Amino acid sequence: MAQRLLLRRFLASVIPRKPPQSRWAPLTSGALQIPQGPPGGPAAAARSPAQTIHTSRACATTFNVQDGPDFQDRVVNSETPVVVDFHAQWCGPCKILGPRLEKAVAKQHGKVLMAKVDIDDHTDLAIEYEVSAVPTVLAIKNGDVVDKFVGIKDEDQLEAFLKKLIG
Repeated sequence: MAQRLLLRRFLASVIPRKPPQSRWAPLTSGALQIPQGPPGGPAAAARSPAQTIHTSRACATTFNVQDGPDFQDRVVNSETPVVVDFHAQWCGPCKILGPRLEKAVAKQHGKVLMAKVDIDDHTDLAIEYEVSAVPTVLAIKNGDVVDKFVGIKDEDQLEAFLKKLIG
């Protein structure tokens, strides 16, 4: 538990809280520099001091909520509609719905975002949004809950849910 808390604090300080304006967010500010061994080693004169590794971009439509302020910044204050998936690691139906929902959100090409909230880690958010069973999915637009469902839905039902949120 302490390790998870430390990791969460570290990631919160490293990862920007505001979602990027574009659909794709850069993972780094350019490239990673990886040292190639001790300076002054036998082959130091024959090689450059660092090797450059170029990174690709990651899709920024789905993210895990880190804490209450993160939820406020990235969900409630979002100009883009957000689907919030309240789930739990131990929940079988959540493991089925999660990937389906991510796929449906990805098909919307940035018109909607998806926030994932683990109710065991963020009980306060689950209570605030009256989540009594998992999986519970909320549609939030301009800071207001405009739609909601509980349980598993098939792909067609998820796409209809998202289209209603976007339209």
